[in-house]
This record gives sequence, structure tokens and C-alpha cells, in this order.
Amino acid sequence: MSALHLTLASASPRRRDLLARLGVEPDAVTPADIDESPLKDERPRDYALRMGREKALAVEASGFVLAGDTVVAAGRRILPKTEDEAEARACLKLLSGRRHTVLTSVVLRAPDGTVRERLNENTVRFKNLSEEEIAAYLASGEWRGKAGGYAIQGAAEGLVQWIKGSHSGVMGLPLFETRALLKSAGFDIG
Repeated sequence: MSALHLTLASASPRRRDLLARLGVEPDAVTPADIDESPLKDERPRDYALRMGREKALAVEASGFVLAGDTVVAAGRRILPKTEDEAEARACLKLLSGRRHTVLTSVVLRAPDGTVRERLNENTVRFKNLSEEEIAAYLASGEWRGKAGGYAIQGAAEGLVQWIKGSHSGVMGLPLFETRALLKSAGFDIG
């Protein structure tokens, strides 16, 4: 483990758990408090990178700051981090039986202000969802605060017909890209 100080700029327990898979325990966890509204006509890739960057820059820390953001997109449409059941239902109905893109940015801000970033892109296809399957998933409550209204690490994984890309990226922290950024900054990762 490196002696470098690392702050994780995320409220997501999943990101912390995923970071632990690399053998990295952040010295501090400080969620960024920023406006996460997409800009008019902003494309999903640009939005994911901007959110990761803004989160990394918003957190005050003396060492390194690691941030990320996960965006679910149906075409150019950025789906919300669902806050109510109606919103989650609408997302699940939209994603039913079709492919969608999950973009996760990972951004590392160095103590000198230098910012390194990576973008992980995945394609996920849901099975055709019945009303009963949607209702059962909504009853689980896993959708709360999740991009696109689902969490792949939970019951929704049983609704995924296939995935092309990184499972950890869809969960919220692409481990390959995160490892590369941390190693390039001097963190001792095996």
C-alpha cells in the first residue's frame, strides 16, 4: 500500500468496495456536492467526464482525489439517477429488451492540481421485461438513486441478457482504468 494520501470523492459504498478490490483504502471519503444537471444538448460521454472532473475538483483535500460518475444512456438520452418509483419504472420500461450504454468516468486529481481521467464504456442489454418483473424489481428498492433505475450488482443482474465491457464499470468504478490511473500517479498496486 502506498504512503500517498487519497480522498475518495464519492458517497457510493460500491465505489469504496470496488477500490478495496485493488487493495486501496482511501484515507478519507468526502462526497462532492455539485449540481449534476446535464447541460442543454450535452452528450452522455461529455456529461460523464464533466461530472467526474467537477467532483474531483470540488473536494478540498491535500493529497490525491479520486472521483467518478456513472451515466446510463439510451442513445443520446441521459437517464436520471432515479429518485421515485415512477421515474424508475419509466427507465426500466425504456430499457426493456434493448441495448443501452453505461459510461463511467474515473478522474484522479493530483496535489499539484493535475487531472488525469479515463472513460469506461459498456453496452448492456436487458431482456424483455414483463410488468411482473418490473414490479418485483421496483419492490426491491435497489433502484433508488441509481443511474437508469437499476443496480447491476443486485437483482437487476438477473434481468441482463448480456453485457459487453466491464462489470465493475457498470457498477460504478472501472477497476482496469482506476488501477492504471493510480499506478501512473505512484500508488503501489500489485
